[in-house]
Amino acid sequence: MMTVKKIAKVILRLVLGFVAFILLYLLSAFLFSIWTVKREAGTSNDIAIYILTNGDHTDIVVPAKNAITDWSKEISYQNTAGRDTTGQYLAIGWGDKGFYLNTPTWADLKFSTAFKAAFALSTSAIHATYYQSMPESSDCKKIMISNDQYKRLVAFVDSSFKRDAAGKVINIKTNANYGKTDAFYEAKRKYNLFYTCNTWANNALKASGQTACVWTPFDRGIFYHYR
Repeated sequence: MMTVKKIAKVILRLVLGFVAFILLYLLSAFLFSIWTVKREAGTSNDIAIYILTNGDHTDIVVPAKNAITDWSKEISYQNTAGRDTTGQYLAIGWGDKGFYLNTPTWADLKFSTAFKAAFALSTSAIHATYYQSMPESSDCKKIMISNDQYKRLVAFVDSSFKRDAAGKVINIKTNANYGKTDAFYEAKRKYNLFYTCNTWANNALKASGQTACVWTPFDRGIFYHYR
């Protein structure tokens, strides 16, 4: 049988290992966040998109409708509580389904939700919100991209949706909506410490040839390059 002293040593090693992992994770996040993936050169400025943060989570904001894509055909206004068809912009974010549906504020966060999200033990969702306007601020940055880059962005976002047998996006029926202009949809992949909501948004920027981080789990990493 293990003595108390041996048990204490095992616990100490586990604690030190955990602390070392956290420190390495944060250091990696910092270094890879400030390491820039440069924007593609020589492209036209055809379409305005935006990056929008609530202080923790980054959304990619696109025109609700233009000549390339009419998002409302799949991300229907009718799936929102208000069913308002006048929204001009669509903010799209990917994340852990448990966070989205069960954690309206940080005060509501449960250990089980955080644990499952950190270790890819739950499913993911896409949160889509319509807006009438998109004023620029420190939390909302405009990015001008070309038509070709926008097509690549559309393809990246489209590939993130889980679809039914008929190829349609799957609306999540819930009362956990944040307001009258948003809705949730089933998504591919699983959230984890190394692929977060902000990693997804950063990858969306990279897919469309925009300035981004090499890797970041945090919104601050993305916005660092757009200050």
